[in-house]
Amino acid sequence: MNFTSANKENFDQWLAMGLALWPKHSVESLKKEFQEILENKNEKVVLCEDDNGEPIAFMNLSLRHDYVEGAFSKPVAYLEGIYVKDKYRHQGIAKEFIKIAEKWAKKNDCQELGSDALIDNLDSHKFHQKLGFSKANTIVHFIKKVN
Repeated sequence: MNFTSANKENFDQWLAMGLALWPKHSVESLKKEFQEILENKNEKVVLCEDDNGEPIAFMNLSLRHDYVEGAFSKPVAYLEGIYVKDKYRHQGIAKEFIKIAEKWAKKNDCQELGSDALIDNLDSHKFHQKLGFSKANTIVHFIKKVN
């Protein structure tokens, strides 16, 4: 396994995995978002490739300078998304991603690594806790359209 940064050459594979993780996004909207991530110095994307150089997993990170729920410092390195193709799960890839994220956080003067999961995504809750995250809060966000 090899860990590398996302770039124009592996963009389509990263996008395909992103659509698997976030299926409610349209191809166009996620493509635009991912292109913006590549151009943003406060974001980092790491891909994991198999022995043939084929991307099989990714992790999106950002530096958040605004308030992060449960954090006590700023900026906070934030795990925006992590995805490992089904057949490669439970092989330590996500654990290695978190080690990479922690190194990136320290390099960027962060004392904390944040993340989130939807309230009903219990698999994600277990995943985070297994990798050393602790639950900060449980909140429900509301929105109302203003006419």
